[in-house]
Amino acid sequence: MAKKRGTALEEGEKRKLNKQNLSKLGGIFQFLMPYKGTFFLGLVFLVFSSLTLLTFPFVAGKLIDTAQGSDWIVNDINSIALILVAILAVQSIFSFFRVWLFALVSEKSMRDIRLALYSRMVRLPMTFFDKRRTGELISRITSDVSMLQDTFSVTLAELFRQVVTLIAGVIFLMVNTPKLTLFMLATFPVLVVIAMVFGKFIRRLSKSTQDELASANVIVEETLQSISTVKSFVGEAFESARYGTGLNRVVGVALRAAKYRGAFISFIIFALFGGIVAVMWYGASLVSSGEMSVGELVSFVLYTTFIGGSIAGLGDIYGQVQKAIGSSERVLEILDEEPEPITGQKAANFQGKISFDHVGFHYPTRPEMEVLKDLTFYVNPGEKVALAGHSGAGKSTIIQLLMRFYDVQKGSIKVDDRQLSEWDLQNLRSHVGMVPQEVLLFGGSIRENIEYAKPGASEEEIIMASKQANAWQFISQFPEGLDTLVGERGIKLSGGQRQRVAIARAILKNPSILILDEATSSLDAESEHLVQEALDELMKGRTTIIIAHRLATIRKVDRIYVLSDGEIVEQGNHVDLLTREDGFYANLVRLQFDD
Repeated sequence: MAKKRGTALEEGEKRKLNKQNLSKLGGIFQFLMPYKGTFFLGLVFLVFSSLTLLTFPFVAGKLIDTAQGSDWIVNDINSIALILVAILAVQSIFSFFRVWLFALVSEKSMRDIRLALYSRMVRLPMTFFDKRRTGELISRITSDVSMLQDTFSVTLAELFRQVVTLIAGVIFLMVNTPKLTLFMLATFPVLVVIAMVFGKFIRRLSKSTQDELASANVIVEETLQSISTVKSFVGEAFESARYGTGLNRVVGVALRAAKYRGAFISFIIFALFGGIVAVMWYGASLVSSGEMSVGELVSFVLYTTFIGGSIAGLGDIYGQVQKAIGSSERVLEILDEEPEPITGQKAANFQGKISFDHVGFHYPTRPEMEVLKDLTFYVNPGEKVALAGHSGAGKSTIIQLLMRFYDVQKGSIKVDDRQLSEWDLQNLRSHVGMVPQEVLLFGGSIRENIEYAKPGASEEEIIMASKQANAWQFISQFPEGLDTLVGERGIKLSGGQRQRVAIARAILKNPSILILDEATSSLDAESEHLVQEALDELMKGRTTIIIAHRLATIRKVDRIYVLSDGEIVEQGNHVDLLTREDGFYANLVRLQFDD
């Protein structure tokens, strides 16, 4: 079965606790350093809490012995009972501060990790996103960080507490009841080893269940993301059947795991209580021979319960730490990724001159397929040029290279006679505005979507941009006006309305270079007219590159570059290119108008 990256449990998620893997978990500790004082104070309360609780079995034993007439520091059973209550009260106070302080550290450090992770993600190059699925990246910032949060708030605290309890408890028993302690230590390790071997097998089955569930969840994710496609092809029954098949596989593996888990639990209960019976039998024989008192036996049983609980807890903690190492590895993998360069030159006076010189390019994920081949063209400041050609000719790739989403493998790209690699990326992109063919708005209000181009813009600026984009006429008709929510990806607005909001956003940005990915190709006649008016307003005085799908919309541009298979096969204005009867462009125009 194919494994999905970023699922709850995945192949190799649990790492062995060796020095190399623990150092990966140590990489996450850098986020705890700002709160090391609080973390250390939490450890102090944890040690005090554990040691205080460990006095309980000793005093409880003395209560029994005092009731039978033995002497101790306090010979009144009521006073000893009050001492026991006091021990529990003090321990409770220590436990409260321990839990609170560890929670404080984990919440703040996990906030820092999430912020660092998100900040790094949004600054990574496009090549990174080409190789990753969105669900996987979301899993990093949710599931993996949640796993680390559990580790730092609960697991590490429990690890320290169980270790303190185990070591201190065994030392106390060795001092007070050495014979019985040695007998216990001879029987318990055998049970622990058997439990660990059996437990490992069951964990493998549980992992298979999680993997099957992850595969079933992928069906849900794909279906919901493409729900309109599913409905249009009447695929509801097919998808339900496909999901049902996946769930049946989950049930099959889960029931098999449950069968073995039931056998495992039955064995543990029998073996564990069998061991306790053996220890009690030996302890009773020591009491009957006068080698230990009843109170000491009671203390021993209580201490043994504490130690048994610690050993059982350590097994679970071991698994949790292994998972945490897997999560930390995946988190650090992203934090160690090289972000886009932030250094470079900034423009005091941006002109908008563009030149591509013998550019060759292939996408990093498809090195065998050359998208652009020895491409050379230029755009002078203030000119309007169009890129025409069949789908897949390389038009959109040119725009992605201009925005420096990718670096070219051959040739060079210059903006204002400066190599693209020499530019400060933030500064370069701040001078480029884009109106895409498929507008994806953020799920907030219209105001937030327009203001995204210029955070902190005034109400007047936003309204002016809306008017210039022919968007104010429909925005003003909404009861909430600019505060109207657009829905996820702008779904509550029509195509024409989304386009005009995108144009308003571009106008507010006031870019020197404007990129239009044929923003009117999928609109009705009325919307197209309104959007085209807005685009004409937007293009005034700006260097403009239009990716042309409908050739009738690019008649007025200064120059048309016709692309085919990553090469420019023709260039000139609309009239010149039409005069070449056997030309590529003239043929494209004929094909469109014949349709």
